[in-house]
Amino acid sequence: MTTASSSIAGTTDGERTHRKREKKVDDMRPGGLKRTPISFIVLVVLSLFAILPVLVLALNSFKSDSELATNPLGLPTSWDLSNFEQAWTMGGIGQGLANSAILVAGTVIGIWIVAGSAAYALARLYVPFKRTISFYLLIVISLPAQMFLVPLFFLWTKLGLYDNLLGLILIYIALNTPFATLLMRTFLAGIPMELDEAARLDGANEWQVATKVMLPLARPGFMTTGLVVGLAVYGELFFATIFLSSPNLLPLSTAFLAFQQGFTRLYGVTDAAGLIMILPVIVLFLLMQRNFVTGLAASGVKG
Repeated sequence: MTTASSSIAGTTDGERTHRKREKKVDDMRPGGLKRTPISFIVLVVLSLFAILPVLVLALNSFKSDSELATNPLGLPTSWDLSNFEQAWTMGGIGQGLANSAILVAGTVIGIWIVAGSAAYALARLYVPFKRTISFYLLIVISLPAQMFLVPLFFLWTKLGLYDNLLGLILIYIALNTPFATLLMRTFLAGIPMELDEAARLDGANEWQVATKVMLPLARPGFMTTGLVVGLAVYGELFFATIFLSSPNLLPLSTAFLAFQQGFTRLYGVTDAAGLIMILPVIVLFLLMQRNFVTGLAASGVKG
């Protein structure tokens, strides 16, 4: 009788402990954040901090310049689309979007090939002076690219790469390769080495190990790197204005220069162009947010 009672009491205590653990798990969000009122308030504040500027930009894109001066934060009195029409024609946004798409696609593909190969070698192969190479890449990231501007300009002119989208793509690849290499190296280093060894034991050569085994596992890291680099290229203005001079080659980021008239700026048209520019970025991020978050989390935890 005593044994049975002890058994029932032990089972009850075990069930209570199990329920408490389940409750703790239910009260935790991914990442270890508890569902408390304070965490909810913090998340709401951060969301408003990110959404409100975009909302103000969207509302102001429907206002005239005079209405913007008198009512910069309120709803527009009339939802006029003339700012979008003017921005599209004055800034050449259609051609700018096409040029930006070429620059982003070319740079991302080049980064995947160049930085991906370097990251794979540093993370999965025996390379002498790995730490030295990684430290060198870190130093290169901290150097301002403007210090190479003058010799690079004369070199690109002699090579016929000035006022050429290919020349600008090569510059973007060179600028983003060190950061992309370190990011993808961190992700690739977190994949267990046993997978390489198992593939080699099955008769796979190094190319098959890299393409058939590592590449599918490293896809979130590559997608994350491509998204980060693509956004940087999409909004880049400094090198685009220096190494491109033909109006039909200018990317979308340079369209805002056309809205300056003397000492004044067409703010309503500028807001409309800004809204047009960020819409593709928002759509792309919404489509790739799962890969982006997964890649960032994996690169930070497994490194």
